[in-house]
Amino acid sequence: MEYIDAFYSGLISILPFTSQGQQAFFFMLVGIFIGFWVGILPGLGGAATLALMLPFIYKMDPTSAFAFLLGANAVTATTGDITSILFGVPGEGTTASTIIDGHPMAKKGEAGRALGAALMSSLVGAIFGAFVLALAIPIASPLVLSIGSPEFFMLALLGITFVGSLSGGNLVKGLMAGGFGLLLSTIGLDPIRGVPRFTFEGILGQGPSLFLWDGIDLVAVTIGLFAIPEIIDLAVQGTSIAREQAGKLGGVMEGVKDTFRHWWLVLKCSALGAYVGILPGVGGGTAQWVAYAYAVQSSPDKERFGKGAVEGVLGPGAANNSTKGGDLITTVAFGIPSSVSTAILFGAFLIQGIVPGPDMLNPAKHLTLTFSFVWIIIVANIITVAVCFLFLNQLAKITNIRGALLIPFLLLLIYLGGFTVKNSLGDMIMVLIFGALGWLMVRFDWQRPPLLVGLVLGTIAERNLFISTRAYGADWLTHPGVLIIALLIVGAIIYSIRQILQQRNREPVGGEPLATESQMATLPSPVYRPLFALFFVGIFVYVLRETFFEIRPMEERAALFPMIIGIPTLALALLAFGQEFFATLRHGTSHANPSETASPLEPALIRRRTVSIIGWTLGFFLAIWLLGFNIAVPVATFLYLKVAGRERWPITIILTSLAWAFFYGLFDYFLHLPFPEGELFLYLR
Repeated sequence: MEYIDAFYSGLISILPFTSQGQQAFFFMLVGIFIGFWVGILPGLGGAATLALMLPFIYKMDPTSAFAFLLGANAVTATTGDITSILFGVPGEGTTASTIIDGHPMAKKGEAGRALGAALMSSLVGAIFGAFVLALAIPIASPLVLSIGSPEFFMLALLGITFVGSLSGGNLVKGLMAGGFGLLLSTIGLDPIRGVPRFTFEGILGQGPSLFLWDGIDLVAVTIGLFAIPEIIDLAVQGTSIAREQAGKLGGVMEGVKDTFRHWWLVLKCSALGAYVGILPGVGGGTAQWVAYAYAVQSSPDKERFGKGAVEGVLGPGAANNSTKGGDLITTVAFGIPSSVSTAILFGAFLIQGIVPGPDMLNPAKHLTLTFSFVWIIIVANIITVAVCFLFLNQLAKITNIRGALLIPFLLLLIYLGGFTVKNSLGDMIMVLIFGALGWLMVRFDWQRPPLLVGLVLGTIAERNLFISTRAYGADWLTHPGVLIIALLIVGAIIYSIRQILQQRNREPVGGEPLATESQMATLPSPVYRPLFALFFVGIFVYVLRETFFEIRPMEERAALFPMIIGIPTLALALLAFGQEFFATLRHGTSHANPSETASPLEPALIRRRTVSIIGWTLGFFLAIWLLGFNIAVPVATFLYLKVAGRERWPITIILTSLAWAFFYGLFDYFLHLPFPEGELFLYLR
């Protein structure tokens, strides 16, 4: 009965029925407003925003303080889906997986359906996660303690294996991309011993190599891999994001119906997200990919994924939000933050003079506050989803605007998103590097999601491999949980191979599926396909050379993970090279990209437009580097609209003014982000 009373009191404490509730409700609305825009705007991370909000809670009561903070934190994933679907740019790092199927739906004129599915599944996931928080606290301890370090390591490998099946019928490429992502996670200081690895000090010099000591950031990689190829495609097509019209918004209610039509998938992915949220150090970045992998594996028609399958939106949408409730369980019950956001919230507890742990579950102390968290998550998401539905028509119409008007704003957003990760131009360079890699991966039919999953899981896998070998030696390989997960990995590989063989038997003779984006006609020779595979072979040879001759002599344990991952990944890269090489010999010129003939555009026009947009992408970066953001924003926007877009003077001036006012007003004047001066002005001084 005490729990029921506390559950009810927690609801009353955040609703405007009492004076205290009115104050808490007001601050929750303020937090929701902040979280709404933080989610939509790339680069404004939810965790960083929480850190900026902390100083404002010193004079608040605990309920108002957490209504303010959780109100913002609870809705960032919901609104982050909007940017991911409409523009192919992740509003939040935890919404990157929504791009894979959500953005293709927008390009097909189904932006409304994708947004409806994302918002409704997010609401279901948020409510599910909130009730998991309410119900699972008494049993959270055995859930967390049931998985040890060996099992964590094997689960990471299992996740890579599952997502490797997304490789468009080529399991070798998918697994190799996942292994490449795992190796990318090793760049920087070794998390165990602090040994620098793969920082290219001999090539870059000591100064620039220090940037890589922190590793490669997921947001910069995600923006580069997914946003830049989409911008190139948009420029080459010369159309809007939505190339097909599907009536009013493409069916928002159809997306809502999809949520309930696939209710079992939504509930399962919500449960996956909540459980992943409970596990310390894993977080929403992993939950979205686990849910996406499950959505693919559970579908009888896997080929639809990556091309606009609504299930690929529903799964991650539900998991992203249910993770919020799971995140809080270990923080509240045991004082163990399970993510960056909950670590910041842990600081809020200390500011309020509250120690997370048994007191939060004590009816005589803070149990009512604990249950108010449940209601804050639910109410905040209900309000956010309702507001989003009111304005969906206006939001989705953006996809029908000509690409020439959107591209300068999208370029500014991707560079802004890259820069604000660590306020560093180095991350903007990372966006460019992975943008080029992403473009080539699409061109040569290499799927990108496994690479991101590997990058997300890499640090988790390495840390748990170290603990496993340190605590158990080689005996951890015989743990029952490890053996069970190993069997699942083998089963997943066998199942994927079986599916590939069945698909090939159904298809007419003519070779493997290839990329279809029209902008990919810029490298027509089939010889480039094996050369690109050889590029990966060279990378893994370099990794193993550095591991054996540079890292291992300094610290053997720092070389363990790169060796274990690098050797099989090199074997996969060699196998992929062999596949591409012999396929090129077999098919000759017919192995080139079919988009050259299928596209209504002439190959010469495609190449000219591709070179042009690549030049403008680099030009925007150079403008920011030379002039600084404050001046580069209006200058680069004006030049693109007038020179590349050939827009009329009134439109050019209005859009340039809007771009500068938006950037300066929000990021410089209001948020006071520390944008550096341009190199040109520093030189002139």
